[in-house]
Amino acid sequence: MKTRELGMAGLKVSELGLGCMGFSQGYGPGGTTEDAINQIRTAVDRGVTFFDTAEVYGPFTNEALVGEALAPYRGRVVIATKFGFKINADGRQVGLDSRPRHIREAVDGSLRRLGVESIDLLYQHRVDPNVPIEDVAGTVKDLITEGKVKHFGLSEASEATIRAANAVQPVTAVQSEYSLWWREPEEHVLPACQELGIGFVPFSPLGRGFLTGKITPSTEFAAGDMRGGLPRFTPAAREANQAMVDLLEAIGAAKDASPAQIALAWLLAQKPWIVPIPGTRKLERLDENLGATSVTLSADDLKAIDDAAARIPIEGARYPEELEKTIDR
Repeated sequence: MKTRELGMAGLKVSELGLGCMGFSQGYGPGGTTEDAINQIRTAVDRGVTFFDTAEVYGPFTNEALVGEALAPYRGRVVIATKFGFKINADGRQVGLDSRPRHIREAVDGSLRRLGVESIDLLYQHRVDPNVPIEDVAGTVKDLITEGKVKHFGLSEASEATIRAANAVQPVTAVQSEYSLWWREPEEHVLPACQELGIGFVPFSPLGRGFLTGKITPSTEFAAGDMRGGLPRFTPAAREANQAMVDLLEAIGAAKDASPAQIALAWLLAQKPWIVPIPGTRKLERLDENLGATSVTLSADDLKAIDDAAARIPIEGARYPEELEKTIDR
C-alpha cells in the first residue's frame, strides 16, 4: 500500500483509509465486536494505516472499539476522531457544541476510550454557528501545544471557515462527502485546500454503498439503516441514479475492475493529497476496495468518466431538508 501526505505538517497515511462508523451505527445491525476487531486488524495487515472514528458514533462505543482493535499497532497507525456534538445523559445527540470547555471534555474522553496519549488527527465534526471558528481553532492549538492532539481537521466546513481556522491553527485535513455522485467540494473547498496545502479526506466515497452496484430500487433497508430516510435512496431515486452505476460498470469492464474500484480509483486520481475512507463490515468488500489502488485511470479515462457523468443528473437530496440546513456553506 502506497502512502499519501495530508497537510503541510507531514502526516503520512495509507492511500486508502477505513471509515469505522458502520461498525457501531448508521447501517443497521452489525456483527459482533469480535468480527469488527478482526476486520480492523485485517485492514492493518493489508497495509491500511488510517482509521476514522468519532465520539458520536455509538455514541462513544466506536472509539472504544477502534482503540481496542488498534492497541497492538500503536505508533504504526493514524487514528482520526471528532468532537462537536452535544450528547445527553441518555446517549442521544442533541445538537452542536464546540465551546472550548466542551472540546476539552470531548478530547479527554476520546483519549481515554482510544487508549492513546495523543490524538493523531482531531476534526471538528460539524461547524457550530454559535462558536467562532477562531475560538475552536485556538482551543485545538492549545491542545496541540499540550501534547493531547497532533493535527487539526475540519469536517463539512465551507471555504470561509477553512480559511479562518487555518489562520489560527494550520489545518491538516478537511473531511467532507465527495464522490462521483456528490461533487460539491470541487467548487470551493478543494481549490482552497490546494492553495493552503490541506489534505482532503472523502467520506462516503462509494455513495453510502450505492456506487458499488449492490443496491437496487427493490433493496429494503434494515431497521436502523439511515439510508432508508435519505431522499437520494428512495426507490424512484435509486432507479434514476442507476445510470451512474451503469457508467462505472462499463468503465470497469474494460479495466477488469468492479464499479466500487472505479469509483475509488477516480477519487485517488483527482489529487495526490486526497485519501478516501470507505467503510465496510465485510472482508470481501475490504479486499475489493483496497484493490482500487491497483487500478490505473489514464487522462483519457478520466475525461471519459467526467464527460459521461456530467450528462447524468443525480436524483434526490443528500440529506433531509432540516439536516441539510445544518451544513456549513
